[in-house]
Amino acid sequence: MSHTLKRRQFNLAPLALALTLAGLASTAHAHGGAAQMVPLKSTLENFGATVKWDDYANLFVISKDGAYIKVKPNSKVAMLNGKRLELSVPVVFKKDTALMSNNFINEVFQSGLDKTFSVETRPHPLNALSADEIKLAVEVIKASQHYKKDFRYTAISLRGPKKSEVWDFIYTGKPVSQSREADVTVLDGRHVVEAVVDLGSKKLLSWEPTSNVHGMVLLDDFATVQSVIEGSTEYAQALAKRGIKDVKKVVTTPLTVGYFDGKDGLVQDQRLLKVVSYLDVGDGNYWAHPIENLVAVVDLETKSVIKIEDGVIVPVPMKPTPYDGRGRKAATVKPLEIIEPEGKNYTITGNSIHWQNWDLHLALDSRVGPVISTVTYNDQGKKRKVMYEGNLGGMIVPYGDPDVGWYFKAYLDSGDYGMGTLTSQIQPGKDAPQNAVFVDATIADYAGSPINIPRAMAIFERYAGPEYKHQEMGQPNLSTERRELVIRWISTVGNYDYIFDWVFQENGVIGIDAGATGIEAVKGVKSTTIHDATAKEDTRYGTLIDHNIVGTTHQHIYNFRLDMDVDGENNSLVELDPVVAKNDRGGPRSSTMQIDQKVVSTEQQAAQKFDPATIRLISNTSKENKMGYPVSYQLIPYAGGTHPVAKGANFGSDEWLYHRLSFMDKQIWVTRYDPLERYPEGKYPNRSATDTGLGLFTANNQSIESSDNVVWLTTGTTHVARAEEWPIMPTEWVHVLLKPWNFFDETPTLNLNSPK
Repeated sequence: MSHTLKRRQFNLAPLALALTLAGLASTAHAHGGAAQMVPLKSTLENFGATVKWDDYANLFVISKDGAYIKVKPNSKVAMLNGKRLELSVPVVFKKDTALMSNNFINEVFQSGLDKTFSVETRPHPLNALSADEIKLAVEVIKASQHYKKDFRYTAISLRGPKKSEVWDFIYTGKPVSQSREADVTVLDGRHVVEAVVDLGSKKLLSWEPTSNVHGMVLLDDFATVQSVIEGSTEYAQALAKRGIKDVKKVVTTPLTVGYFDGKDGLVQDQRLLKVVSYLDVGDGNYWAHPIENLVAVVDLETKSVIKIEDGVIVPVPMKPTPYDGRGRKAATVKPLEIIEPEGKNYTITGNSIHWQNWDLHLALDSRVGPVISTVTYNDQGKKRKVMYEGNLGGMIVPYGDPDVGWYFKAYLDSGDYGMGTLTSQIQPGKDAPQNAVFVDATIADYAGSPINIPRAMAIFERYAGPEYKHQEMGQPNLSTERRELVIRWISTVGNYDYIFDWVFQENGVIGIDAGATGIEAVKGVKSTTIHDATAKEDTRYGTLIDHNIVGTTHQHIYNFRLDMDVDGENNSLVELDPVVAKNDRGGPRSSTMQIDQKVVSTEQQAAQKFDPATIRLISNTSKENKMGYPVSYQLIPYAGGTHPVAKGANFGSDEWLYHRLSFMDKQIWVTRYDPLERYPEGKYPNRSATDTGLGLFTANNQSIESSDNVVWLTTGTTHVARAEEWPIMPTEWVHVLLKPWNFFDETPTLNLNSPK
């Protein structure tokens, strides 16, 4: 979301002219002059609004983003978010078609009565780069002595200013001293270069070639791989052995090759991808037709196949398996209306969001997706720090099958491919509820050009059950509802779609929910049922979920980077352990429940498996609540679904994956703040041989007592496939929770029950 969100003026004159020529428009009179009339429903729906006719009340109900409008035909008064709005021309019916003035959209949506969006007059220093800034960064590089015309770009993003100055801006409005700067990662062939551009002075500040690393996979690599495969004689011959004669029917998936210390026979300094393929049989679901035991290794520099791994031939499963419900009788579902007739309870100013006591900033990063920053909570008039920055740090989807087409599959979706680049546009009313508002985002593509992603994120408020309730005998009932504000983003990485929700509660709780849906990566096998003679071997590494189809066992492991600043930057990790202790006070009880407390001293001590019996707090030991306890937030990485408790990686300790990655096997990490330490898998994980992420960050074992720290929480699940997930998978969620723990002096939502 690199540009300020603001209302736009809409000029419908060309549309009105086209409708007039088509015989769909007519003329009415407004204030003595002619008004051009256009069809109400189709024009508003093209504008992105929802239009419904209330037959009982004899009026139209129109909604878009924060605006909720009721308008009756032949009336010059509309109601917008519960407020009167005078129309210059009423809505009228011509035969069975409702018509509105061609100025209706500007008149209603630019009226100023909807306060959801407002113009940012004081730009936030963490605003993502705008389209113009992206262009400028590339222009500076093009003007430098280093430039080559075949440069490609894996990232162009804001180089953040000093953390202390950003917090100062939030509290005082003082601008940061640093000029806006851009971090640019350039691919020069297979070589990676890191550059910094000063956008104010339009100067190249640094140009640093980086050795022994590989850049991430770019979108144009996908097209390169498809073209290379279609032109390969050797690959065509391997397809012919399987009865496939038309290579145009083959759909390739470019996959990173991992690292196996040379055991896979691949040269480390080559820019390579492995390719597994699927057959398009016309059912809209090529994923159901894997071409098994056939892998091509493509050199992206030479644009050629350098190796083909051709194993035992397994017939391609050919049964049509559409996943879009075609051929099924549609379910009968009555409408579910979610309305906010008086407008939204939140406001969006530029890229900043205010809701109830929360204030935060939102941006989209091309690698990790949404970045939530400068999060504060207004506690009875005092604006308190909670989190400087929070985002998906990284994730991995490792598979457990050792066969030729599977052993290398361990997808680092954000670090290898860039999940922000693969943002999926959110579909209103389906991916997000009816009352959601949507924001666009601007990022840079591989050519260094800005691209706009419509509906990149959704924001909505929802009912979340009772906040609290008590019924005292003989007294009036006390109940109040819990509301949540949700920021939703979706990324589609090949066969899987990942939904990420940042959930803010009125009581100070922050939740992060990660949902996996889409289509499972499946393996073609000979068995049709579990009773076949081949089934035992075919299902050693997965589950038979259809005839000739095995869902291979794998994992979804997510890590979230959370720069917590609980009432300030001096935080510590504290453990509270409920223990059973002997009763030494007399009486009939033999045991008691007590709490053992300790402060974790160093980074390596903080790296731990999640034990749900232990309460882990990130505490500011220099700030206390009214009872004298240090103000804290509890850290809770948990899973859900198949595995209620987050589980580590399911691999032997001698796997090369462990040489490269540490974050997946421990759920809680705390490191000393370093602005350059941003990714748990390291900055360049593609084909990495060693751990340049959390394993490296914690190697110096710094003290984390009363210091500026970053929390890294890992959650995830082992995905054992089941028939109910095929041919498309219902969303499976895992979670992270940040809960205030003596952060407040009392229940923070008592005001919800106050008399209005």
